[in-house]
Amino acid sequence: MGKLAKKVDNHVGERIRERRTMMGLTQEHLAQALNISYQQVQKYETGANRVSAGRLFEIGQRLEVDVAFFFENLEPLAESSPLEHGGKNRSTIELVRNYGDINEPSVRSAVSGLIKSLAGKERKRKSA
Repeated sequence: MGKLAKKVDNHVGERIRERRTMMGLTQEHLAQALNISYQQVQKYETGANRVSAGRLFEIGQRLEVDVAFFFENLEPLAESSPLEHGGKNRSTIELVRNYGDINEPSVRSAVSGLIKSLAGKERKRKSA
């Protein structure tokens, strides 16, 4: 497989994962909707397996987006790195889902600042 094809596969996989998590779905939820294994969803998202045109259309329907969504902001000449396994990280999915439900801009901003602050402290501890 050529470098360009691999970059496109990785980008499409990233967009599938992005949209799935935006909707608060786990890989298992999406897999059940598509009648495939969550491992197959994981392989699509990491770019390990190529998504066929028909399957991409079906994924778009399940994630309520047009197929073009998966190709938005694709820069085939830019370097991309494969995604790490995001699997069944329910706490992250729940965090994103709950954060998305916050309607008050000042509260969203405060929560975002708190998370960034906590993540920064965690990074400092790991590097020390």
